[in-house]
Amino acid sequence: MIETLAEDLRPEKYNSLNEVIEHMLDEHASLPAFSCFGRTLTYGEVDELSSCFANYLQAETNLEAGDRIAIQLPNLLQFPVVFYGAIKAGLVAVNTNPLYTAKEMEYQFKDSGVKAIVILESFCEKVRANH
Repeated sequence: MIETLAEDLRPEKYNSLNEVIEHMLDEHASLPAFSCFGRTLTYGEVDELSSCFANYLQAETNLEAGDRIAIQLPNLLQFPVVFYGAIKAGLVAVNTNPLYTAKEMEYQFKDSGVKAIVILESFCEKVRANH
């Protein structure tokens, strides 16, 4: 398995991070990918859910390929779904720490040029403090 994985990840084999992710999701669809709080997602489930999120981003938002989207989520199953969905939608994922202060968030959002944010409702108050 390790030799196969190493062969799969040769940099010259792929043109983009998206190609690497797509290959791994397809190749290992039935295997467990992420576990959290007693729930496990397979690579196939991550692929399906992230595609649904990518479709939402493309159809229901004004975001365009190359735009930056902040992802401010703790280590939950939603994180890889949102991250891969953003990449599939052609966006640049900007990971941001949910424990940042309002001032730190404001700096990172302005510095990175994000146009949208995915955030848990419980963290929204800090973002609202900046507007």
